[in-house]
Amino acid sequence: MTQEKKTPVILVTNDDGVTAPGIQNLVEAIKDLGKVVVVAPDKPQSGMGHAITIGLPLRLHKVQYFGPDIEAYQCTGTPVDCVKLAVDKVLHQKPDICISGVNHGANHSINVIYSGTMSAAVEAAIESIPAIGFSLLDYSLEADFSAARKYARILVQQLLAAPPDKHTVLNVNIPIGKPEDIKGIKVCRQAYAKYEEDFLERNDPHGRKYYWLTGEFVNFDEGTDTDVWALANNYVSVVPVQFDLTHYKQKEQLENSWNIFS
Repeated sequence: MTQEKKTPVILVTNDDGVTAPGIQNLVEAIKDLGKVVVVAPDKPQSGMGHAITIGLPLRLHKVQYFGPDIEAYQCTGTPVDCVKLAVDKVLHQKPDICISGVNHGANHSINVIYSGTMSAAVEAAIESIPAIGFSLLDYSLEADFSAARKYARILVQQLLAAPPDKHTVLNVNIPIGKPEDIKGIKVCRQAYAKYEEDFLERNDPHGRKYYWLTGEFVNFDEGTDTDVWALANNYVSVVPVQFDLTHYKQKEQLENSWNIFS
């Protein structure tokens, strides 16, 4: 007697809000690969990082943005709140995988630190749920998501077919272009690249000063094994990341060179 194959449960979230085209395209790409449940913010939450809501109530409202066959909720909290609530109050169990995105804009290099998209995926990994965060290098709401749909499906299928370590979290960025323009997928390291920031000083109509964050993205990394290089050369970048921030080499150096530790 053959055992019936279990339908995988796929949790979908994002940081651009439940009505964003990115999450609509992500659900469309993978909706036949398992039981899809969406729990996403009710408004854009870009740049929230790993913030959680403390001191304010959280609300969940069922929505029908994804069609009658997809169970979906909008949440008043952050992307991390969405994952926590999904596991505890919607699914009442851990899903097989969690996918976040597709983000409108890059989350390569240093962006991963600030990204709500990636923090949702990292939160899932903390909860022992393998996760992927997807981002498209196009900030426009009119962006062409055809390549994102193709590669999101490929990677989700791979994750389901060969389940990795339960703490796996992948940061996936997709270059702008048609599917036929993209050369393939590269596993990369995170580039040392960041924004050289500036705050523009202005005055409001009442003469009070305010500041507007601006800046220029600068790549300090000449390596050809980085996410920035892969994307510039029309590859999808896949960077495995982790929530353990310990710098093990420096830990060993401190233990060996400083005489103040017990």
